[in-house]
Amino acid sequence: MPEAARDTIVALSSGRPPSAVAVVRTSGPAAAAAAEAVAGRLPEPRRASLRSLRDPADGALIDRGLVIFFPGPDTATGEDVVEYQCHGSKAVVDALVAALVAQPGVRAAEPGEFTRRALSNGRIDLTQAEGLAELLEAENEVQRRSALLRAEGGLRSVIEGWRSRLLALSAEAEVAIDYADEEEGGYAFNPAARLVALASEIDRLLNAPRVERARDGVRLVVAGPPNAGKSSLVNALAGEARAIVTHIAGTTRDLIEVPLSIGGVPVTLVDTAGLRESADTVEAIGVGLARAAIERCDLLLWLGPDGQAPDGPNCLRIASKADLGPGGDGLPVSVVTGEGLDGVREWILEQARPLVPSSEQPGLNAREAELVGQCRDAIRRATALSDPVMLAEELRLARSALDQVTGHAGVDSLLDALFGRFCLGK
Repeated sequence: MPEAARDTIVALSSGRPPSAVAVVRTSGPAAAAAAEAVAGRLPEPRRASLRSLRDPADGALIDRGLVIFFPGPDTATGEDVVEYQCHGSKAVVDALVAALVAQPGVRAAEPGEFTRRALSNGRIDLTQAEGLAELLEAENEVQRRSALLRAEGGLRSVIEGWRSRLLALSAEAEVAIDYADEEEGGYAFNPAARLVALASEIDRLLNAPRVERARDGVRLVVAGPPNAGKSSLVNALAGEARAIVTHIAGTTRDLIEVPLSIGGVPVTLVDTAGLRESADTVEAIGVGLARAAIERCDLLLWLGPDGQAPDGPNCLRIASKADLGPGGDGLPVSVVTGEGLDGVREWILEQARPLVPSSEQPGLNAREAELVGQCRDAIRRATALSDPVMLAEELRLARSALDQVTGHAGVDSLLDALFGRFCLGK
């Protein structure tokens, strides 16, 4: 065990003071002794008890609060943990932390160190740690559900199931190797069907929406010719004036991005310059940006002539300014009367939901997808092999990739960056 891991760490685990209540957490071999020095006799495990919290240096009262003792290894970190619930002023928290840090073997925690110890002690794996980081940063309902599923071990369970099947196949491959020199037919080993089935399962997860989409949102572009009502529609969907609206053609010159949530689904709404040929240098640049935005968008709201609408199922044709009369074959919409706006929102929600992670299936982030893809590729190579030695090697490579997903191998360089995203008390 590294020397730093033998320390007992302490940090504020609740929100920044001032607050009604603050939670200060300690974890490590000296957590109980430090608690006895500050709060007297330890309470029964997992039972909150009111204690006078005193500075051991002079016996001065710091505060009165609740003390809870969680003996390891069945704790969040896998170590002895003591939590203090006290009044949430900066002065109280600082005095309590200072009194604890003054005890032998106790020091202030680094960002994410509590969770890092949970990973080191096998309480969680790397997919759960990354899910927890995503949960702490969640800003919308889809992101929260996706992160919570990962933090609760949803992906870990899937990966462990795949790894167990690969391990069983590897064991059979080793038996086949041992019997390879037998003259009486050896050991019959033909795992192709099982490998194909496993590769198909992995493909389904690889083809599912990535967790980054829950954070970044579905990219929804509003496009069409000048004065088609694009900015007015953006403002109506956003519920506030985010884009300038005038009767002058070419008002919008740049891309205007508006993050919002529609039915709990994160969407980045993009207003664009009107599409037309222009001798104005600045407007021409804006038109170029608009065309590029159309090419890379997930969904498109088209407010222009029917024959000029881009092809594709992810395009909704809108007949804007419906309050002025019929305006084409698209969905009639008026931002003045509100006609059609609910229909636009319903279409966006119907199209966007399949593009974000679901609450039933854990998603992969970019790092995990790369490694899971390597695992799938090794399995596909193994499917075509008959030599048990070569097959066993591909199965080993597949397991190694999964071990890197869960943090059991080859991820030391990743951990500092990951846990640096956490707050001090997590």
